[in-house]
Amino acid sequence: MKVQETGIVVSQKKLADGIYSLWVKTEQIAKEAKAGQFVSLYCKDAQRLLPRPISICEINREEGTMRFVYRVAGKGTEEFSGYRTGDAITLLGPLGNGFEKREKSGMLIAGGIGIPPMLQLAKELKETGAEVTAVVGYRDSHTFLADELKKVAKVYIATEDGSVGSRGNVMNAIADHSLSAEVIYACGPKLMLRAIKEFGEKEGVETQISLEEKMACGIGACLACVCKTVEIDDHSQVHNARICKDGPVFEAGKVDLS
Repeated sequence: MKVQETGIVVSQKKLADGIYSLWVKTEQIAKEAKAGQFVSLYCKDAQRLLPRPISICEINREEGTMRFVYRVAGKGTEEFSGYRTGDAITLLGPLGNGFEKREKSGMLIAGGIGIPPMLQLAKELKETGAEVTAVVGYRDSHTFLADELKKVAKVYIATEDGSVGSRGNVMNAIADHSLSAEVIYACGPKLMLRAIKEFGEKEGVETQISLEEKMACGIGACLACVCKTVEIDDHSQVHNARICKDGPVFEAGKVDLS
């Protein structure tokens, strides 16, 4: 159940150029959240009415805190990057559907800012006793969160410039190491997800994908973040689904990524 809550900034740290890690005290949302969901963060500047949807990187339910790792992509996230310990921030969440965890070997595949939600997922999968592999893609040697992922998963890295791990993208790393698993969980840009969907179909592996899309309301009312689906949506009566409400996590076979 989503709630609006005033959170308090616990800490903020710059991880890489334009990438920040924000810990927020938000007891109600932290209690309800699960891996793969997101939270809407509201700006203090009244000129920016729409909230910024940010995926959940980590949840500490005992301390009532949540971690958001985000990229500065505009005025809203630029404002967030200036927050300091003790600052108040309004949040709405948890929103969307998260990953459905299976007690089977899992391969977590992510690229860029799609990597943060995989940290909480990896932690939760490890707690079930499942074997966890993470394949993560970066532009260069600024491999944010890779060391933290290594504590809970076997990590394989791909970089576009070849500075770390396999040269190229996550699919190159999978091929280089002949990786496989019983379930695939993925998050990242559409082109990457399309390749992962095809890989999962070829291997006959259950594949869950988390879609990235610009959002407006974040609660499914405005239809600004629809994606094409194989089946007709009950809400819109067309081949669409609302990423913020019906997703962001979907069974890969139900989404048309063409």
